[in-house]
Amino acid sequence: PIDVIAQTNPILIIDEPQSVEGTQTKENLKNFHPLFTLRYSATHKKDSLYNLVYRLDAMEAYNKKLVKRIAVKGISQTGTTGTESYVYLEGINLFKDKSPTAQLGFEVKQASGIKTVVRQVSVGFNLYEKSNGLESYKDRYVITEIDGRDNSLTFQNGLKIYAGDVKGAVNEEQLRRIQIRETILSHIERERQLFSKGIKVLSLFFIDEVAKYKQYDAAGNAFNGVYADVFEEEYTDVVGNLQLQFGEEAYVAYLKSRDASTTHAGYFSIDKKKKQFIDSKVERTTRESNDVEAYDLIMKDKERLLSFAEPVRFIFSHSALKEGWDNPNVFQICTLKQSTAETRKRQEVGRGLRLCVNQDGDRMDIGFLGEEVHRVNQLTVIASESYDQFAKGLQTELAEVVAERPVKVTIELFEGKVVKTLSDEDVVIDNELATNIHFDLIVHGYLDKKGELTDKYYQEKESEQLVLSEELAEYKTAVVEILDTIYNPKVMQPENARASNVSLTFDQEKFNRKEFQALWKNINAKTAYVVDFETEELVRKAVAKLDLHLLVPKIFYTVSTGAMDAISSKESLMRGEDFKEQSSRQVVVNTSANGNVKYDLVGKLVEETGLTRRTIVQVLTGIRKDVFEQFAYNPEAFILKAAALINEEKATAIVQHITYNKLEETFDTAIFTEPSLKGTLGVNAIPADKHLYDYILFDSPGTEKPFAEKLDKSEEVCVYVKLPKGFFISTPVGKYNPDWAIAFNQGMVKHVYFVAETKGSMSTLDLREIEGAKIHCAREHFRAISTDQVKYEVVSGFQQLMEMVK
Repeated sequence: PIDVIAQTNPILIIDEPQSVEGTQTKENLKNFHPLFTLRYSATHKKDSLYNLVYRLDAMEAYNKKLVKRIAVKGISQTGTTGTESYVYLEGINLFKDKSPTAQLGFEVKQASGIKTVVRQVSVGFNLYEKSNGLESYKDRYVITEIDGRDNSLTFQNGLKIYAGDVKGAVNEEQLRRIQIRETILSHIERERQLFSKGIKVLSLFFIDEVAKYKQYDAAGNAFNGVYADVFEEEYTDVVGNLQLQFGEEAYVAYLKSRDASTTHAGYFSIDKKKKQFIDSKVERTTRESNDVEAYDLIMKDKERLLSFAEPVRFIFSHSALKEGWDNPNVFQICTLKQSTAETRKRQEVGRGLRLCVNQDGDRMDIGFLGEEVHRVNQLTVIASESYDQFAKGLQTELAEVVAERPVKVTIELFEGKVVKTLSDEDVVIDNELATNIHFDLIVHGYLDKKGELTDKYYQEKESEQLVLSEELAEYKTAVVEILDTIYNPKVMQPENARASNVSLTFDQEKFNRKEFQALWKNINAKTAYVVDFETEELVRKAVAKLDLHLLVPKIFYTVSTGAMDAISSKESLMRGEDFKEQSSRQVVVNTSANGNVKYDLVGKLVEETGLTRRTIVQVLTGIRKDVFEQFAYNPEAFILKAAALINEEKATAIVQHITYNKLEETFDTAIFTEPSLKGTLGVNAIPADKHLYDYILFDSPGTEKPFAEKLDKSEEVCVYVKLPKGFFISTPVGKYNPDWAIAFNQGMVKHVYFVAETKGSMSTLDLREIEGAKIHCAREHFRAISTDQVKYEVVSGFQQLMEMVK
């Protein structure tokens, strides 16, 4: 009963309050007499946003890899070309050893009528002949060029089309067929990548009426609507033409065990009397769906849907996007309906942004996958408009929700910030230091005249080539963290799903070479580590660290005075620009840990560090009196900072006293054959001759690309591989994945087998503390598993590598 609960003055937590906070509901909620109310939502109503405690905006969520990255498959309709000929370029197929081909959609004349087909074509393909003489293709529709550099195809008549382009007369059914086929293609591609990882892939279609998916005869018997028929036709064609790759036998068996008719299902409202799907009832005034039965069905079956035992992988839904169904394993979303003003792109993609889970229910987040989160978690939207149109619309909407972020870099952005230097010292940035940092960014070309970050800044940050003047070098990490708060529309720009036109093919012949087999035999052992360090040593170092670096800021508030001399305009008044600040002063808040709130200091530090109470007491009693007294005037900050400093010393102690032991278990060669590697030619992929795959994917154009190019041309190198993410070393600070494994030709170098980590800078100050700890662990790992034949080292480039092996 509410009156009983009300006597406890509960804390009221409301999820998605905008959907329940009507006038009467608000009054009823007061009956709980809550101590306070927490309201969680990504879409608060503007008039209900007050007392903001914490905000995680879209940009921060993306940067922290808390949501999937977004890719878009656009479809460009450009009208007729002077004829009524229909052509659709699905994509370009690139090969290292032969000319590219294309997947082309066109019409074919058959005995039963005109049918749309998709075929693999090459230069010289004649559409007039292959369509069985359709007049619309008579005007020189012969392919003269297929170009993988810009994903284009050119006909003899001069017509040039790009991947995703639809030319000619396109009716509604043809457009929806293209969308359905593209969804199936994206689904199969993602499924091939994730099947071996135990992650089930789901795709979601939104449609505007049930009859397009399911119909009923007079006797109540169900039969397919047009979308269900199109889906089954296209699914059968895509799966039937799937090219088997090495190591995919289990996945192919999985596909063949499921008929097209069992792979899809619809979730709609149900007429309880007739047991039939019906269209949702929508109130015209509110546009809110009342799909109670559909919602219950979806929620009850959610776990079953995530199981490989359940054949359904494609879901058709009529439910409104506003209060819709979501599932963490939705990787494709396709809207087979006309978008309305009420249907925003952010709502569409929102149904599939949650990070996926595997068959064990493990969330595939940064804690589980590390930096691989966005390689696994990608949501592809199959749009009925071009990539540019959809991307621009989505970015415009996202810009609205991150409007409070600064867009320009000013001196004030840095001033007053408390930062940690590379030498682990807390520093408050004053005006002079802020001015120097701002000027240095301009000198290095990282800021333009408008105060906006340049492309050079983002490129050098990505490639780890970012530099500051020598006197500011120790602030580099802190400066980058501050600049990360700047709104950058490119950060959240959805990826063009058609851009990745290179799929890496595993070379079994190179893998079987005796040189690579010998290299693999020397590095494929797994290890387990043990740590043995003295508690007294940890206590001593933690005390020294706290005495030197524990600086707890006092709590203060700022009193500002100002006046409004004149009102220049209504707009400036609404923006608050007519009030001018005249003076300000800071007043320290005198707080005490002996107040009303009691803190278990020792217990909190035990919880945060994992150390025993005895060890924490030894640390706290060992620090200087003036350092400990900081606890009194800001207990929360004291606990957070002290725990962080103790944990740093703990991590250092663990790494310094770590020992690796070789296990009987080894890495499976299947890590090389998982078909999960795709890239864009000329952007992050280059062809290779000595690599274990036909192409190389590189993360850094400034470091990894030139390193790979030199490896491939070197006469000393026999075979090499950029190690897949499945090859990793366990460390106390997370998994570590070395970059390269290289087998040199016998007799040309002193170290025939080499495992390398490429870093743009070799300065220990530039290597992050965690990264440095991982590299130390890697050295211990390879020392435990291999002989002197294998050398592991961090190198800045190819020249340094050769200096080490010669």
